[in-house]
Amino acid sequence: MKENRVLEDGHGRRFYYLRLSVTDVCNFRCDYCLPDGYQASPKQPDLSVAEATTVMRAFAQLGTRKVRLTGGEPSLRKDLPQLIQAAKATPGIRRVALTSNGYKLPSAIDTWHHAGLDQLNISIDSLDPSEFAHITGHDCLPKILTGIDRALELGVQTKVNAVLLSDGAHDRLKQFLAWLKTTPVTLRFIELMQTGDNRDYFASNHLRGAEIEQLLIETGWQLLPRAIDAGPAREYVHPNYAGRIGLITPYSKDFCSSCNRLRISAQGKLHLCLFSDAGIDLRHAIRDGDANALAESVRTMIGNKEVSHYLQQGNTGGTENLSIIGG
Repeated sequence: MKENRVLEDGHGRRFYYLRLSVTDVCNFRCDYCLPDGYQASPKQPDLSVAEATTVMRAFAQLGTRKVRLTGGEPSLRKDLPQLIQAAKATPGIRRVALTSNGYKLPSAIDTWHHAGLDQLNISIDSLDPSEFAHITGHDCLPKILTGIDRALELGVQTKVNAVLLSDGAHDRLKQFLAWLKTTPVTLRFIELMQTGDNRDYFASNHLRGAEIEQLLIETGWQLLPRAIDAGPAREYVHPNYAGRIGLITPYSKDFCSSCNRLRISAQGKLHLCLFSDAGIDLRHAIRDGDANALAESVRTMIGNKEVSHYLQQGNTGGTENLSIIGG
């Protein structure tokens, strides 16, 4: 496959990374996202494996090197292994990643690894089992940690996502640091983001990542260079720890200047930003199966990408909750 010129927007940002949502359904009830659980609504069917393959082929032609399958909760799709295989088999895609809540991890990780999974991100907001159950609505933390151990045994690069919540943040940090002493994962603290459905929760629980970052710097953690197809985290290492720590701080100055990723929803809509007002419906073009034509459509649309998500101004766009297009 001949790779076209790398996709670039009007602000000089290049895009090497596709986040492809495969479902907006989630079985967790996290306080900050879906406190009342997933609410079904009329919609188009999720992208099929063939349609997802067309999307990935189109983006690979535009210079995409990394595909992350997201949700909702991707493991709720029975054909997730086939989606992983399709991503791995796409010429030009060098890394296949998956974001999951880990509920099915112990029973599924071997299958995902065999299908070609390179990188796994698991959401764990607390290492205290009772607090984890309170946040998510599921008392399954030990099972998830067992699944992470198995992923590491298989050689799957593993990261853990933890949303920063102000109440108890420093106690949770101590627990995570103790875990990272001997556990070779990357823990990524993510600032709580305001969405259409969580305004009051955000106002009560938002904690700036800069506070945690300063503590890390003061205790000897050192910043690593960022790869061009990496996510938005600033990643730190420490000689006395097996694991690493990353921080994703979307309210920080110039956060959007390093944006390198685009999103396709499970219904085939292109989201130029997590907090764009609405997705651009590409389902018609995707169904045609013409990756070349789809790639040209995306190249034309990238000119409409804004310079910022404007979160710092209270903008939440059309994002009611993060399960819609995978955060």
